[in-house]
Amino acid sequence: MSRLVGAIDQGTTSTRFIVFDRDGRQRAAAQREHRQIYPSPGWVEHDALEILRNTRSVIAEALAGAGLSLRDLAAIGVTNQRETTLLWDRRTGVPLANAIVWQDTRVDGMVADYTRGGGQDRFRAKTGLPLASYFSGLKLRWLLDHVPDARAMAEAGDALFGTIDSWLLWNLTGRHLTDVTNASRTQLMDLATLEWDMGMLGEFGIPPAVLPRIVSSSEIYGLAQDELAGVPVAGVLGDQQAALVGQTCFQPGEAKNTYGTGCFLLMNTGTRPVQSTCGLITTVAYQLGTAPPCYALEGSVAIAGALVQWLRDNLGLIRSSAEIETLARSVEDNGDVYIVPAFSGLYAPYWRAGARGIVAGLTRFADKGHLARAALEATAYQTRDVLDAMVEDSGIAIGGLRCDGGMVVNELLMQFQADLLDVPVLRPMVTETTALGAAYAAGLATGVWGSVEDLVGNWQVDRVWHPAMAPEQRARLFASWKKAVQRSFDWVE
Repeated sequence: MSRLVGAIDQGTTSTRFIVFDRDGRQRAAAQREHRQIYPSPGWVEHDALEILRNTRSVIAEALAGAGLSLRDLAAIGVTNQRETTLLWDRRTGVPLANAIVWQDTRVDGMVADYTRGGGQDRFRAKTGLPLASYFSGLKLRWLLDHVPDARAMAEAGDALFGTIDSWLLWNLTGRHLTDVTNASRTQLMDLATLEWDMGMLGEFGIPPAVLPRIVSSSEIYGLAQDELAGVPVAGVLGDQQAALVGQTCFQPGEAKNTYGTGCFLLMNTGTRPVQSTCGLITTVAYQLGTAPPCYALEGSVAIAGALVQWLRDNLGLIRSSAEIETLARSVEDNGDVYIVPAFSGLYAPYWRAGARGIVAGLTRFADKGHLARAALEATAYQTRDVLDAMVEDSGIAIGGLRCDGGMVVNELLMQFQADLLDVPVLRPMVTETTALGAAYAAGLATGVWGSVEDLVGNWQVDRVWHPAMAPEQRARLFASWKKAVQRSFDWVE
């Protein structure tokens, strides 16, 4: 039996295929970026066919580069950018429009209408989610209302809805499925039953025929076709839940933060969903086969690494993202400069759709080094906001934070994060935890790993950052951040 497992990691800016061995070590990888499409202010789209082409390309490239064949793969898993919403023609497989990306804010008006009719938390008890432009359900409603013939096709069963996991599964196996983690981000699934809720479908005007079947995160969904012909597709997790599994946070109270385009902090709360009163999301963490589902509290930050990209692409302050740390180290501190990157409003714990990005505290003393440092620190401040809310909701004091994602190579950021949280920040040996989590789900379903204990045994620490900041400095900096956040509110009425 092969002991290698592949993972398709379809993210916001790129698609990767990574192959892992039984020890969780990377054996092959390839990556390709796709276009970011901005038709109007606040709108963000992806070309789903481009994503599919890239997926096929990176699979072939990774296997060829490592001298591997399909016989070497026991299974593959899929992990994906969550909430990004797509409709396609069942008969032709062609998308009816570009995918609406999770960052997109075009449904803000609908969010406001529903909020006026019952408050932002009117659906929270059932779905775990507040009303926000973030989630998939209202994006689907927008497509049905604005794409020619989409609603008629959906009602007839000729149009299929999916987040990117469903799109890839349909193209890989021919089956229209989504897992419980992705379904929990649509605002259409009942958290308790793990089934589509007819009441929510009625509220949002969604015909049931358009929806995929909900399955667990770890089971054999079918055998792949084409470039992966005959390989079992056996694991699906939304990207942040996949990182939680990849970080082996299987015990209640264990938490991880992924520092990528956005920033996402999840804490395992066990088999009981904890309803938040502090602006967090209650979500399905994973369901492994027929075992009971496990839940998580999540705080989502829209703009983290994307702020560094903005400094690079829009302002030309740096030529590559890697240069941000060197520039930030050119100054001793932030010079009292704060950047609140509310480009698409503020997510957890504020949920202020009308907020917009600001730079606060500017004086003639400030230079580009201070802006670079403020950009990095913004990610740490937003994480502190979320962690404070998480501790209050759960009643659990977190003793350490496991970190992953592209920004964890930035040691200045990681040290500032530990200082600001006043807990150790731990980086694992394998930082590709999102792809690893999808591989783990697929490998558990096909016998590559026998239990979650096997996965826990693979997890090893690469680096720990310990807090070294004086309490009074920590309090002063965070108070100034809070003041800057308040200034960003209600820019858009």
